[in-house]
Amino acid sequence: MSIDAIRLAFERCVKAVSLRPSLGRATAVSRTRVRDGLVCDIEDGKWKLTADFSARLGGGETAPNPGVFGRAALGSCLAIGYMIRAAKHGVPITSLEVEVQADYDTGALLGTSASPPGYREVRYAVIIESPAADADVRRVIDEADAHSPYLHVFSEPQACRRTVRILTPSET
Repeated sequence: MSIDAIRLAFERCVKAVSLRPSLGRATAVSRTRVRDGLVCDIEDGKWKLTADFSARLGGGETAPNPGVFGRAALGSCLAIGYMIRAAKHGVPITSLEVEVQADYDTGALLGTSASPPGYREVRYAVIIESPAADADVRRVIDEADAHSPYLHVFSEPQACRRTVRILTPSET
């Protein structure tokens, strides 16, 4: 999609959601089913993904582990946000790369460490090639970061509520 098409799509969405905020509110649903040990089949709308775990922790290494998907969610959300904001402001981007690094302690997952099970620190590096002035590129990055859903998910606590339904074999 061209930078003009991205800008026009962004402007249409801004106008529509400004006029009717309810258009921007929804609930996304993913469903994950376990099979073959630790292999997870994930469905979210029309998308079908598979996750697995490393062999050293009992998985089959047949697909990316959940951490890969989490880091990919952050990196791709940031990259898409930068491109959308660049299109909005008419800032040309020749190339863009986002690298996400996350420090973790497997002992937390295994229950052998007092560390919390999440990442200890997440860092991201943005590498942009652009003929635009540095100040314009930095404005795009700063604005996109301020509106990035997954940067928010990674950097701020989210409310999580659990429900459990236990079925007997005759109910399945």
